[in-house]
Amino acid sequence: MAATDNDEPVVDPAAVRRHRVLFRAIDKRRNPKLRRSDITVTDEAAVKRATKAAMLGNAMEWYDFGIYSYLASTLGKVFFPSGNDTAQLLSSFATFAVAFLVRPIGGAFFGPLGDKIGRKSILAITMIMMSVGTLAIGLIPSHATIGIWAPVLLIFFRLVQGFSTGGEYGGASTFIAEYAPDKRRGFFGSFLEFGTLAGYVAASGLVVLLTTFFSDDQMLHWGWRIPFLVAAPLGFIGLWLRMKLDETPAFQKLEGGQVRASEAADAVETSAVSDLGKIFTQYWRPLLLCLALVAAYNITDYMLLSYMPTYLSDELGYGTNKGLLILLLVMVVQMCLLQQVGRLSDRVGRKPLLMTGMIGFLVLSLPSFLLIRQGSVFLIALGLLLLGLSLVCLLGTMSAALPAIFPTQVRYGSLSVSYNLATSIFGGTTPLVITALISAFDTNLMPAYYATAAAVVGVIAVLCLKETANLPLAGSPPSVETEEEAAELVQAQAPEPKF
Repeated sequence: MAATDNDEPVVDPAAVRRHRVLFRAIDKRRNPKLRRSDITVTDEAAVKRATKAAMLGNAMEWYDFGIYSYLASTLGKVFFPSGNDTAQLLSSFATFAVAFLVRPIGGAFFGPLGDKIGRKSILAITMIMMSVGTLAIGLIPSHATIGIWAPVLLIFFRLVQGFSTGGEYGGASTFIAEYAPDKRRGFFGSFLEFGTLAGYVAASGLVVLLTTFFSDDQMLHWGWRIPFLVAAPLGFIGLWLRMKLDETPAFQKLEGGQVRASEAADAVETSAVSDLGKIFTQYWRPLLLCLALVAAYNITDYMLLSYMPTYLSDELGYGTNKGLLILLLVMVVQMCLLQQVGRLSDRVGRKPLLMTGMIGFLVLSLPSFLLIRQGSVFLIALGLLLLGLSLVCLLGTMSAALPAIFPTQVRYGSLSVSYNLATSIFGGTTPLVITALISAFDTNLMPAYYATAAAVVGVIAVLCLKETANLPLAGSPPSVETEEEAAELVQAQAPEPKF
C-alpha cells in the first residue's frame, strides 16, 4: 500500500479481488453511513449575519487598496518628490506593491492559526490591524515636512495593511463557505466579491467627489487624507459585527464540540493543529492549482479595478474623473449581476462560469483596449464593460470555488498561503509591471497582452479543477437548509428492500 497527498491509501486491485469481504468492511469503517446528527442544518439568519460581516471586512480591505490606487499620482507627489512624473508614479506603485510582498507572510501566520483557534478570532484581529494601518496613513506628515521619514512611515503602515490582509480573504471566504448550505454556497459566496466591488465603488466615488470640489493644490496638501481617515470608523463597525458571530459550524464539528461524524472525522479533529510543513508536503497539488487560478484571476482583477484609472489618465491622457466615472458605472453593473452569477454557479456548476470568464479575457482583452484607445466615452465604456462582464464571471464564482479545493482541517491555512502568494507575485505587482512594460516596449496595448497571457494560465487551471457545486466541503459533513433535506439524505442511504 502507498499513500497519496491526502493520506488516502492506494490499494492493489488484485488484493481487493482476493479479499472482497475484508475490503468492504474496511471501506464501511472508513466511510460509514451518515446519521442525522452528522448533517448540519443551517440557520439562515446566522448565515446572513456571517455573510454580512465577512462582506464588510472585504469591502474595507478593497476600499483601502482602491483609495491608494486611485490617488497614486497625488501620493507620489506627497511622499516621493521628484521632477519626473513617471518616477513618482513608479515609486507610488512600488509602495502599493510592497504591501503585497508581506501578504504571504501574513497568510502563513494567520491561516494555520485560524485552523487551530478558529476563524472568528483571526478575522477580528485582521480587521483591527487593517483599520489602524489605514488611519495611520492618513495621519503621516508629507515629505516636505519630515523628509525621508514620510515614505518610510508610508511603507511601514502599508506593510501593516499587507500583513493583516494576508489573513483576510482566506478567512472571509472560508467563513462564508463553512456557514452556507451546500446548494447555495455560490450565492452566499458571491457577496464576498460584492464587498470587493462596494469597496472599490466607495473609493472611486469619494475620489471623484474630492477632486471635483477641491483644487489640485488642496488635494495635494490635505484633501488626500480624508479617504484614509474615513476608513477607520468603517473598520470598527466591521469588527463589532464580526465579534457578534459564532464560530462556523464546520469548525465547531472539527473540534468535536457537537458531532463526531465517523472515525474518518476523528483523524480530521486531531489534524486541526496542522502546520505549514504539512500544508506544503501533503497538499501541494491543490496549492498549485489554487495559485494558478488566483494568479490569472488577480491579474485581470487588479488590471481593471486598480490600474485602469491611472492607465486612462497617465497613458492615454484622459481626465482622471472621466475614467473613474466610467469605471464606477461598470462596477455598479457588475454589482447588479454578481448574485445572479452566484446563483447560476449553484445551478450549472463553478467550472462553466470560471471558464467563460477566462475565455472572455483571452478573446476580448485586445479588442477591448483597442476600443478604449479611441477616446470616445461610448467606446471607452464599451471596452471596459466587455472586460467587466468577463471579470464578473470570475468574481461571482471564485469565492465558492477556492475554499472547496481544500479540506476543512487545513482550509484557512492552505487558502491563505496559496491565495496570498499568487496575489503577492502577480496581483499587487500588476500596476507596477504594466507601467514598466509600457515604458520598456513603448506600447499602451501592453495591459491587453498581459491579461491575455494570464487568461491562458487560467483556462488550463480551470480544466484541472474538480466540480464542487452542491457537494459538501471536503472534510465536513453535508450542510442543508431544512430538516426535511437532512432526512432525505439519510433516507437515500437506506438499502432498497429485497423480496
